[in-house]
Amino acid sequence: MRRTIGFIVVAIGILAYATLLLVAIPSLQLDDIEQSPKHIPSNAQIERGREVYIEAGCLYCHSQQPTTLDFAPDLNRNWGRYAVPADYVGDHPHLLGTMRTGPDLHNIGARQPSEDWHLIHLYQPRSVLPNSVMPSYQYLFTHVAKVPPGQKQVSVPEKWVPEGNKVIASQDALDLVAYLQSLDHTYQVDEPKDAEKMP
Repeated sequence: MRRTIGFIVVAIGILAYATLLLVAIPSLQLDDIEQSPKHIPSNAQIERGREVYIEAGCLYCHSQQPTTLDFAPDLNRNWGRYAVPADYVGDHPHLLGTMRTGPDLHNIGARQPSEDWHLIHLYQPRSVLPNSVMPSYQYLFTHVAKVPPGQKQVSVPEKWVPEGNKVIASQDALDLVAYLQSLDHTYQVDEPKDAEKMP
């Protein structure tokens, strides 16, 4: 019995220490960080697009955290400046990603601002990037013979579209692209203050 109590006390102690070290202290360190005034403000469409991004599983293959040259050649890859804590203020949940099967998207809005490019890429990635391993998100689009008024037609190359059809973007596709276009953190940051707080 005494050994069981000792084991429980040690387990609780380890859990409390880990919580203090990995949750409480970092939270206190980042508590006073404010979002940059140059950050692109969110709106209802961007928020809906963020939800589509999560539902589509984009964060499983794309990160949103370019690093300094000390860790990886992200700056040489044209992914924009490295991320700082202020970039993530207001993001719930944070979409840092877990791996990089595809490129980092933290600054995709600056690298690729074209709505048409994003829509074509979502419909058929290999139509714009022949070696892409990204899956096609054609469920975000519909095929019609004639484009209804007020609908967004996507200029996908003919070889990728069923004969006699035109591709129409759904509202989810347009919202997702609006979210991707909002990912532009290329503005300058207060280097000394943010650098001190970087983990």
